Amino acid sequence: MIILGSLFILCVLLLIGVSVPLSFGGVLVFIGVFGGHDVTGFMPTGHWKMNSIVLLAIPLFILAGAIMERGRIAAPLVSVAELLVGRLHGGLSAAAVFASGIFGSISGSAAATLTCIGSIMMPHLKAANYPRGPAAALIVAACPLGLLIPPSSSQILYAWVAQQSVLKCFLSTVVPGLILITLLCIVNYVLMRKADLKLLERPASYPQEFVRRGGRAFPALLMPIIILGGIYGGIMTPTEAAGVAVIYAIPVGLFIYRGLTPQNIWPTLRYAGTTIGVVMLMVFVVVIVSRFLVFEDIPGMAKDLIFSISDNPIVILLMVNLVMILIGMLMDDISGLLLSAPLLLPIVQSAGMDPVHFAAVLGVNLGMANITPPTAPLLYLGAKVTDTPVSEMLKPTFIMIAFAWLPTLLITTFVPQVALWLPNFVFG
Repeated sequence: MIILGSLFILCVLLLIGVSVPLSFGGVLVFIGVFGGHDVTGFMPTGHWKMNSIVLLAIPLFILAGAIMERGRIAAPLVSVAELLVGRLHGGLSAAAVFASGIFGSISGSAAATLTCIGSIMMPHLKAANYPRGPAAALIVAACPLGLLIPPSSSQILYAWVAQQSVLKCFLSTVVPGLILITLLCIVNYVLMRKADLKLLERPASYPQEFVRRGGRAFPALLMPIIILGGIYGGIMTPTEAAGVAVIYAIPVGLFIYRGLTPQNIWPTLRYAGTTIGVVMLMVFVVVIVSRFLVFEDIPGMAKDLIFSISDNPIVILLMVNLVMILIGMLMDDISGLLLSAPLLLPIVQSAGMDPVHFAAVLGVNLGMANITPPTAPLLYLGAKVTDTPVSEMLKPTFIMIAFAWLPTLLITTFVPQVALWLPNFVFG
């Protein structure tokens, strides 16, 4: 009854708009008052789990992403993507998908990707006669690529919770991310095939223009190369790479793209600090709740319940995916990951799934859930960024979920090599 009451309290608080950390805090109060548990006894666990050098990478990547977002890094990336595919029918919106994948790998944040790419691309799409509902929905559907293309803060958290290699978890989501980009572009082409679009003209000196725009975007593209090259080359740990990302982002934003100025450095740091505070508080509270779930053997009970329904691995994985979708629809990717990973990992391991494989499934699942109505935080943020009514975005969003996100999820879940091939290739 305490568990059911806790879930009820959590769902009610989230649905009425209470922030995620305070919602989980309400659950802790409920457990302490009605469950006969001394919540303070779980506090050392939260402190001990938070005292991790791996976890330090999260605030550093958030800071680097904030600096690069304010530093106008997205504009040159969009410019290159437009040059490559802007002359094709539907190519301008496909450029938004490619730009989201690239910027997502730099910021590691779906919300930051949506804010930057959406604010830059939407005026271009409207000027080219793209229907605003499908165009805005595509931008929203592409922004969670920041959770899949490494480095990803979500994968760092999963590796920390599941005691897995951060590098393997990074690599596990690369192929699913590429599959998703491909499917989103195909769905976009089908949706735009009858639209009367204005295509971009080919520049008179295409090679010279490509070199010019590519040179302009090179400092931005160099950032993920430095980070990932340093990590996989054995030069830096993920935490050290996050620190290097911050150091690299400051001069690039100040002197190359000049979006970062002495006047807006403090607001940028304040924004990053606020985000970091919320995220780390959320991690602390959710870790304590997860510890309570483990203490009460809720993962074991959930495992017994699912296996009592069916011992078929396919059915089990389908049920696990359904649970993750429901969790992701109620909360953001970080809190959803922290709650679902310790709860569901023992179940999928019993069904024969590798923990690194589960990292990719979890990443795709939570990314899709964040754009799935009725809650869909990224969908509502996208409506605000692109100045598009949610009602116009719903139908194309469901189409992209059905024909891009769901196929990617099913392929990632039931074809293990999609997630494991690259980690196995790199690490043997």
